[in-house]
Amino acid sequence: MITPQYARAFSAYNAEMNRRVYDAAARLSDEDRKLDRGAFFGSIHRTLNHLIWADTMWMSRFAGWEPPPRRDDGRTDTLFDDFTPMRARRVEIDAGIRAWAAALSDEWLAGDLTWYSGIAQRAMTARRVITVVHMFNHQTHHRGQVHAMLTAAGEDTGATDLAAVLPPSAFD
Repeated sequence: MITPQYARAFSAYNAEMNRRVYDAAARLSDEDRKLDRGAFFGSIHRTLNHLIWADTMWMSRFAGWEPPPRRDDGRTDTLFDDFTPMRARRVEIDAGIRAWAAALSDEWLAGDLTWYSGIAQRAMTARRVITVVHMFNHQTHHRGQVHAMLTAAGEDTGATDLAAVLPPSAFD
């Protein structure tokens, strides 16, 4: 289904798009980033927080990272109140995902992953290829929401199409 190169290409794409999104968000005031704009998590800030939480959770399952803190109320969008440390953490996470993807093997991808899902309140098992595709798809989904909010706020991230962001060699 997918190869290690797929994960490497998407980890590069997501790192670059996260850089662009955070650059655009940094041009807004803190009040504008935290303004409820009607998205699933409300604001740009809360959606970016959720992406950090989710990526950290998936990487805890894939690579043994420390999982993100769990709140009694189940919220996944409140890790950081301040934008600057949130942005620094995003850079660290993207570098970690890229390093993880660089070391992936076909054998690892061919296996199954079992984890406890707080949402489903039970253990779940899925093929690793599906969970890796899900992680990258989830990033793209919520980053698209942030992109729409940034666009509505008058900010531009530049091109978002995969082929416009990555060089052709990323797919070799």
